[in-house]
Amino acid sequence: MLFTAACAVVGLLIGSFLNVVIQRLPVMLERQWRADCAQFVAGVDAARTLPTEPFNLVVPRSSCPACKARITAWQNVPLLSYLLLKGRCASCRAAISVRYPIVEALTALLSAAVAWKFGFGFATLAGLLLTWGLIALAFIDLDTQYLPDSLTLPLLWLGLFLSLCGAAAPSAALPVDLRSSVIGAIAGYLSLWSVYHLFRLATGKEGMGYGDFKLLAALGAWLGWQMLLPIVLSAAAVGALSGIVMLTIQGRDRATPVAFGPYLAASGWLMLMLGPEIVQRYMGLFAERS
Repeated sequence: MLFTAACAVVGLLIGSFLNVVIQRLPVMLERQWRADCAQFVAGVDAARTLPTEPFNLVVPRSSCPACKARITAWQNVPLLSYLLLKGRCASCRAAISVRYPIVEALTALLSAAVAWKFGFGFATLAGLLLTWGLIALAFIDLDTQYLPDSLTLPLLWLGLFLSLCGAAAPSAALPVDLRSSVIGAIAGYLSLWSVYHLFRLATGKEGMGYGDFKLLAALGAWLGWQMLLPIVLSAAAVGALSGIVMLTIQGRDRATPVAFGPYLAASGWLMLMLGPEIVQRYMGLFAERS
């Protein structure tokens, strides 16, 4: 119980950092793309006219979007500061987005769930890393419909590396064995890649982005090829239901793009927690019939 509570507290702190990643990483990518395009089209001189002030995950310090006042340390305590400030800036009283405490609370809850599921050990550390990566990717895709390579590819390689390191302890729940991990990464990428190209040939439109392929490949590397079908089926089912709700309630057009990454991330996390039990029960049904 103490270990689970400690992981929840760590999750709160990580959630605060994930808020920074979710907000700043897309801006950092767009700045880099603009600089690259300017340099390609008009040369180096045009690239120098773009903003040159440092902007990354560390600088500048966090500030209020409305009045630009610096956020002090006590105003940046995860979840608690939002509650004490009643969701408003301490300087100008402008409303603070509820997204920040939601991400912090969600990260804490999911971190505690992983710790409770796997207990003290390497499996929990691996599960936490995967959970935090999925949270960041889900919210970035929800906001921008980007799944940055700077997150998906390290997550993919880390899953493969951990499966290699965990080969000496095959009884561990996580990571999976190396063979399942490698096949999962390959099959995860190729499955959505094939769907993408078949859909484009049939309709002339792009049904998803390459980031979705890489995210599913990463999930395959972490969870093994056995989890790919449950992940895709559950993500597609929830995504279809959400799309129907958006069409009927919000009045969105059918051509409006919908981010698939959050559904893949949520399904991947559920398979992390419940996947082996689901597969065993499913296979048990066939064993009983035979």
